[in-house]
Amino acid sequence: MPLPRGARLRAPEALARMQRAYGEPYWFLDFETPFQLLIAVVLSAQCTDAMVNKVTPALFAKYGTPEKLAAAPRADVEKIIYRTGFYRAKAKNIQGAAEHLLRVHGGEVPRRMAELLEVPGVARKTANVVQEYFGETEGVCVDTHVGRVARRLGLTLAEDPVGVERDLMRLYPKEAWGKLPFQFIMHGRAVCDAKKPKCSTCFLADICPRRGVGISE
Repeated sequence: MPLPRGARLRAPEALARMQRAYGEPYWFLDFETPFQLLIAVVLSAQCTDAMVNKVTPALFAKYGTPEKLAAAPRADVEKIIYRTGFYRAKAKNIQGAAEHLLRVHGGEVPRRMAELLEVPGVARKTANVVQEYFGETEGVCVDTHVGRVARRLGLTLAEDPVGVERDLMRLYPKEAWGKLPFQFIMHGRAVCDAKKPKCSTCFLADICPRRGVGISE
């Protein structure tokens, strides 16, 4: 699929403005180890980071290592993570992830995309976040905010996360892949809301193809 017209001109300017507005990236999730980061990102699926941060202190206090989480009673894990939603599936995934890491990687979190994608519950979004922690990004993390902002700015025509990721990788140099999602997420949260984007005060309005357009996605 071709890039939207003007995407290569808009992309660097949009990112530069967002970087000036939102500053250096920081982690939205609370964690102390790569394993805890991986688990927190898995729990964040269809759940807010704020809620995950409310749940993980109790989870990590009891089961903060692969060894402890793999051996934990499933019912107890489900009870702790209940508020993140889809708790039965998530409990199964995070315990499966712990078991996989112990069995295949000696309890360590792998760094390569191919190996991360073999971990239960880990898709490209989670793998990209973990890789950014290690500074070895092979792609761009695309969540709902990144996808929405990228489409509205006319940087992609793709509706699926993999398609959006592919286009952002075409538009930005590899050294920007790990950090640019932070800027897009911040803009999506602060200005480019899903239902009520603040187009009248948006500092990207002059280069945004959809400024002022009725948006309901």
